[in-house]
Amino acid sequence: LENPLAGISHERLIAMGRAFANEKDLGEFAEEFEKGALIAQDPLAFESLPLLTEEDKAVLRREQTHKWDQPWTLYYLTIACSIAAAVQGMDESVTNGANLFWAPQFGLDTAVGSADAGKHQWLLGLTNGAPYLACAVLGCWLTAPLNNWFGRRGAIFVTALISALACIWSACTNSWPHLFASRFVLGLGIGPKSATVPVFGAECAPPNIRGALVMQWQVWTAFGIMLGTVSSLAFYKVPDPTSAAITGLNWRLMLGSACFPAFIVCAQIFFLPESPRWLIGRGRYVEAYKSLCRLRHTKVQAARDLFFIFALLEEEATISTGRNAVVELFAVARNRRACYASGILMFMQQFCGINVIAYYSSTVFVEAGFSEISALGASLGFGALNWLMAAPAFYTIDTFGRRTLLLVSFPLMSIFLFLTGFSFWIPEGTGRIAVVALGIYLHCMAYSPGEGPVPFTYSAEAFPLYIRELGMSYATAVCWGFNFIVALTFPRLLGAFKPQGAFSWYAVWCIIGTILVLLFVPETKALSLEELDQVFSVPTNRHAWYHIRQIPYNFGKYILRRDMGPQEQLYHFGGDSNPNITEKAENVKSTYVPRNENA
Repeated sequence: LENPLAGISHERLIAMGRAFANEKDLGEFAEEFEKGALIAQDPLAFESLPLLTEEDKAVLRREQTHKWDQPWTLYYLTIACSIAAAVQGMDESVTNGANLFWAPQFGLDTAVGSADAGKHQWLLGLTNGAPYLACAVLGCWLTAPLNNWFGRRGAIFVTALISALACIWSACTNSWPHLFASRFVLGLGIGPKSATVPVFGAECAPPNIRGALVMQWQVWTAFGIMLGTVSSLAFYKVPDPTSAAITGLNWRLMLGSACFPAFIVCAQIFFLPESPRWLIGRGRYVEAYKSLCRLRHTKVQAARDLFFIFALLEEEATISTGRNAVVELFAVARNRRACYASGILMFMQQFCGINVIAYYSSTVFVEAGFSEISALGASLGFGALNWLMAAPAFYTIDTFGRRTLLLVSFPLMSIFLFLTGFSFWIPEGTGRIAVVALGIYLHCMAYSPGEGPVPFTYSAEAFPLYIRELGMSYATAVCWGFNFIVALTFPRLLGAFKPQGAFSWYAVWCIIGTILVLLFVPETKALSLEELDQVFSVPTNRHAWYHIRQIPYNFGKYILRRDMGPQEQLYHFGGDSNPNITEKAENVKSTYVPRNENA
């Protein structure tokens, strides 16, 4: 993928770096920006640059050979984002155990054969799905204004505070409509937070480890889901107090416990640097440089990244048509393709069946023959596996890529969902219990390293900066909208189709997901957020036909282990063969003409 600085002489790059520093009130760092401009042209060719000192080259060498050697601030930022993700997971899963108690207390008898069972199943699903309804219709669309007003950090603070207060409110409710209202408000915290945190991480991380750091969102969301099941087990046997008129203290503590990690996020978020890309978008270059200096080891690295980000963002601005941002999201082909891809992944994250297990595993296990306490213990096993099995993606997401993980994950999930559903035809007893648990656990193990971490990582990096908040709002609205549909419909689906039909329904969707990923989801591994513009510039039909043509090649090479010769390339890396490279260089030159050519 061509670098927009390619084709420019070193002398001119040095002048451009110096002019950029002077024009952005960074003149005291002019030497760093001269070096940074040279390195940005080809980050791997620094050894031949005479302007760099041996100390500069040693740092750049180590950056390539020790990619996990990063400043503590970057890891602290990752920890903060991970705690925010754990908040999300707890918000989602604390209802799993609470469903066993609050629904009967509020008069919702969902047992098959009971009076009004169908109605009560819909009401249970509606109440559980309330946060995701709020996310889809309102919460996610607050992302852009919250980020514009408060920045990435401020938006995370506000949404974490809303989540904490809504959890406390939900613990104090006295009817299902009251609980529905509190959980709907919870969605106003979940939605913008889920759109902002992955973007914040993506914008602060270097490209070679961006996927692994951003996927912390899913890893620690899974950890939060596990904490939710731990909370359910911890408070299961808490009795109602005799000294106060409180009924259902156990489920109230389950729902309220999710407030604690949210308050931790509020306490630590402003100790982090703001996103440098967000600051650049507001013209605050000095602050952006200070932020990058905290996120990189040296000032030269920070200058390189700041100069390169701005160069690419200037070129990116030429894509904009000047229309309304919502129109831009769908009218510009590059943006529209990012919408297709991120929308497919977000939709499939819900319809792969994982969240029906996260929300209703206790109910499913009870139907399979578990006791209530055993069902909660089995749900804890699911939560622990969901978290632990995400660990391999640390390595695989930036090694094998996003597409490979997805194309392995979906077929396996389909097989294991069929296994789970069909196992309900086994006569009641330990045999059925064992196979149901096995199917659910294997499905979780297939999901966690693949479709688990990829959608939010992918969506956070797919959109250009000028519509990134809106693009992520769209992606998360798709995610939470279909999450609401899943949470709403599964209790009734379970009652009408029985477990066999319910799990088979999602197994078929996993097969469809495999096809959608193969045809419509480009690879984004190890590219800068700005270089991805080139990936999404490939027409959709060309991308789809290319991967259809590659099916025989990949089958022969990876399945039959044959020598298939060189593979046809969809993207062309490098410069001279690309006829657009000169034009791109001219565009950058016109942007960076120094005020004084002899300066």
